[in-house]
Amino acid sequence: MHFKSLNDVHRCNNYPEPENPLLTLFTCNPLRSLFTYEVTTDFYIIAFKKFSSGDIRYGKTRYDHQSGSMYFLKPNQTIKLKDIALDGEGFEIWFHKDYLISHTLHSAITKYNFFDYELNEALHLSTKEQQTIWDLFKKIECEHHNNQDEFTREIIIGHIESILKYSQRFYKRQFINRFIHSGTISTKFNNALVLYFEKGYLQEKGLPTVALLASELNLSPRYLSDLLKQETGKTAMDMIQIFLISEAKNLLSQGNYSVSEIAYLLGFEHPPYFSRLFKKETGTSPSQYIKVQWN
Repeated sequence: MHFKSLNDVHRCNNYPEPENPLLTLFTCNPLRSLFTYEVTTDFYIIAFKKFSSGDIRYGKTRYDHQSGSMYFLKPNQTIKLKDIALDGEGFEIWFHKDYLISHTLHSAITKYNFFDYELNEALHLSTKEQQTIWDLFKKIECEHHNNQDEFTREIIIGHIESILKYSQRFYKRQFINRFIHSGTISTKFNNALVLYFEKGYLQEKGLPTVALLASELNLSPRYLSDLLKQETGKTAMDMIQIFLISEAKNLLSQGNYSVSEIAYLLGFEHPPYFSRLFKKETGTSPSQYIKVQWN
């Protein structure tokens, strides 16, 4: 099922027509019976739910539901829900990108990486954090259902942006908690890189990608990069390049290979690209590095 308009969404749920064709709000009834559906939409969705049971899939992963979770969907993403039951109140905010036209959030929304997280990487809120989010939702609800004027849209978008900013803050707290309970993701990431190198995959499969390593760690690429950024100050791509340059220095120091041979050993199809990256990261070319090492 694909929803192109909010009218379609409301009709499907037997609701009255939406008050605005580009934005609508839903509150979730915990007494509602089990429900199942698979949908894609043309809308951004910000949701807070308390799932008590059911199977929820987003992409290829199953969502490990916990009480009090937020998730974020962007247009054309698929979500599958089977035999879902809710435990407590929740809400959904649906809005089309056109609702944000002429507002800075229209382009800024892309900086919120959690719209690219998998559903099993949902944001789990504390009781205090839930209250903060609910307060903002209530303000949006009040503006949306009152007599709308020329200030309404600007105020609602401001509250939506506040929800996104608070969610970004709460995700950072979640990253720290994850580090405390399960150890550093950077160690696991580096171990995956070493294993990729030791198995000879650099020559067989080429340079490791963020997506490939994220898959090895059962994370989405954006979530992995954000975790690493929180822990180390560097993105996943930064760390891949650091690893490759470290291995390159080791091979160059041995004096057994030419620069081109080392480039191919490290999975680079084009030696000039390897040389440019090496100079960018070290300030010197591979050839100059060899001369320094052997003089």
